[in-house]
Amino acid sequence: MPNAPFNPAVKTLSPPPIPLVQQWGSRYTGKYGPRLDLSQAVPGYPPHPSILKTLGETAQDPAFTGYGNIEGEDILREAYADHVSALYKTSASPQNVHITSGCNQAFIAAMMAIAGNGDSILLSNPFYFNHESTLDMLGINVRTYETDPDNGFIPDLASITDQLDDRVKAIVLISPNNPTGAIYPDDLLQEIFSLCREKGIWMVLDETYRDFLPLGDSTPHNLLAHKNWKQHFIQLYSFSKSFCIPGQRLGAVLAGADLIEQIAKVMDNLQICAPRTPQIAVAKTLEHLTDWREENRQEISRRAETLISVLSECPAWQVKAIGAYFAYVEHPFSGTSSVEIAEKLASLQGVTCIPGAFFGKEQEPYLRLAFANVSVDELKLLKDRLNNFSL
Repeated sequence: MPNAPFNPAVKTLSPPPIPLVQQWGSRYTGKYGPRLDLSQAVPGYPPHPSILKTLGETAQDPAFTGYGNIEGEDILREAYADHVSALYKTSASPQNVHITSGCNQAFIAAMMAIAGNGDSILLSNPFYFNHESTLDMLGINVRTYETDPDNGFIPDLASITDQLDDRVKAIVLISPNNPTGAIYPDDLLQEIFSLCREKGIWMVLDETYRDFLPLGDSTPHNLLAHKNWKQHFIQLYSFSKSFCIPGQRLGAVLAGADLIEQIAKVMDNLQICAPRTPQIAVAKTLEHLTDWREENRQEISRRAETLISVLSECPAWQVKAIGAYFAYVEHPFSGTSSVEIAEKLASLQGVTCIPGAFFGKEQEPYLRLAFANVSVDELKLLKDRLNNFSL
């Protein structure tokens, strides 16, 4: 008897990239020292003790073993709304917040709420691979707009405009960007938002890495200053990086109350509610750990500066964009598959990173280096490994 068929929209997807790359790294013998894991975007330091303490206390409280509100715990929705209002100098209420199990879930829930089979969503080229695979699974068409590699991979507004028609439901942007690290200027974001309002579509801005902007406590952008931002704007966020709790899975959507209502319908079928224990831990520490989070931002900035310095001594390897957690680097092996290069770097040199091919068409010349989880001293080891690497 033949096997039962699989969903072709899932079966045709590539395997998850991170486990694949880490499998390559597992073959490294340790010949040149410790393995340098530049593959996954995870914080390279532990959570604050107060977070761990609250996680432990809440996990032992029977009150939080049952179902919670679909939209999230009231205490976190209120705390996050206040935080966003202060950061962006706007007015957001708890009704504008939906808590999710990580930012990937925030994305899929938002996409299911605004688009359906046969609709189109615009992603950048290069794109974040989980965004593309999510849309592919949902039967939503992926269109890409170009970014300029000679200008730090900033989106090309003309390319975005050229892709728009009646089937496009949203333009998705990530800033600071994954995979390139590029930070999009406010004036460009304003132009894209104006275009979305004109066309009656959504602007979806993934700000997973905003807490690591070089701007520090400054406003990341002024989009939320618009009186009608709730009609056309969707912001995605992750608590995982800033609070060092990626395994706790906690993200958020900020949008108009009418969209939050639609996302609640999706979430009731996806998961019912996000994990309750980390919601309480984050809510109780969100405003009390400002100084600690700023220290972490500065540490990540030091790691970025170290990587730039190290790569300046690797003349064959060119940093095309860098910011927050990522550097997008052009390798010196023209015409060679980025997958082959990344696999050999991992297995032979102990340097795991993501090949550009995983992020879209015409990305073979590049590798993504996620430097946040590697210490300054470890990053300095990269110099010899890259300079001595050959195919």
